[in-house]
Amino acid sequence: MKASSNTELQYDRIRAVEWDDGRVRLIDQRVLPARLEYLYLGTLDHCTQAIRDMAVRGAPAIGITAAYGAVLAARDRYTENPSGWIQAIEADLEHLALARPTAVNLRWAVERMRALVRAGIPGDPVPRLLAEARAVHAQDIAANRLMGDLGAALIASGSGVLTHCNTGSLATGGFGTALGVVRAGYAQQRIARVFADETRPWLQGSRLTAWELVQDGIPATLVADSAAAWLMKQNQVQWVIVGADRIAANGDTANKIGTYMTALAARHHRAKFMVVAPTSTVDMETPDGEAIPIEARAEREVLEFGGTRVAPEGARAWNPAFDVTPADLIDAIVTEKGVVEHPTRAKMIALMGSSS
Repeated sequence: MKASSNTELQYDRIRAVEWDDGRVRLIDQRVLPARLEYLYLGTLDHCTQAIRDMAVRGAPAIGITAAYGAVLAARDRYTENPSGWIQAIEADLEHLALARPTAVNLRWAVERMRALVRAGIPGDPVPRLLAEARAVHAQDIAANRLMGDLGAALIASGSGVLTHCNTGSLATGGFGTALGVVRAGYAQQRIARVFADETRPWLQGSRLTAWELVQDGIPATLVADSAAAWLMKQNQVQWVIVGADRIAANGDTANKIGTYMTALAARHHRAKFMVVAPTSTVDMETPDGEAIPIEARAEREVLEFGGTRVAPEGARAWNPAFDVTPADLIDAIVTEKGVVEHPTRAKMIALMGSSS
């Protein structure tokens, strides 16, 4: 298996989440690209609010933030009551896990930290929990670099690729999932053209993905979501590469709203469709896409633009944050454990080493 080259690693300059002197430091993704601002979070409630308000977003980055948030909760509870902090932190962790319901990495990270708490930590729990949160962070970066190479290996030289939403360093611990494949593929000269959907209504593609690619010096072309099918008709896209917020046991995948229609267009135009996500995003307890909870967000996100109302008074909006792409529209799921082509339940069980 090919290790990441120095050329690929030069496209790895951004960290959305960091532990900084006893606090969680986040890039505030709500104000990019106009301003690069940081939030410093000193409590679990601050972390929960940042996740809910989408100051941090992207399933892996949310999970990492939650892991660090558990450290902050333990610090506060242990300071308040050294003998009873374990009982007190249970409600905190459950509150954190419910901040956003679709991204399975959030609960995965909370359960990983909760298991450590329940196993028992003698004395001050902060050093041990902080080491675990840092391990979650470091493992995500390592997984992303590996997935970048695995995904890039599927792409023929000279290909054009299309991304949807933001799946880069801003959405992960670093390097990115789908955008990590783009970074690796561009460094290996497999990818000749990169297109990014705007990704309405939050414009993660135009505000965040385009910003990351500009920082890395990777040429990219922004397209309206509604232009993607016509772009494929022009034979400009050989692969659509997206991330995931939850992958069900049969390979059905929940991702940012608009992914499903892009997958349909890709199948019609014979472009291939790749999902890139760590195995922490795979939920073998969710049998299929019908069982994935879809977060409904505020109507104003659609009715307004930049805080200014663009729809007439009295108009209503429907604003699901995610949709589900059926497994039969997916050509490859790329994880740090390997690649599943044309996913099925049996193939996902084999990948995960699960009998569920």
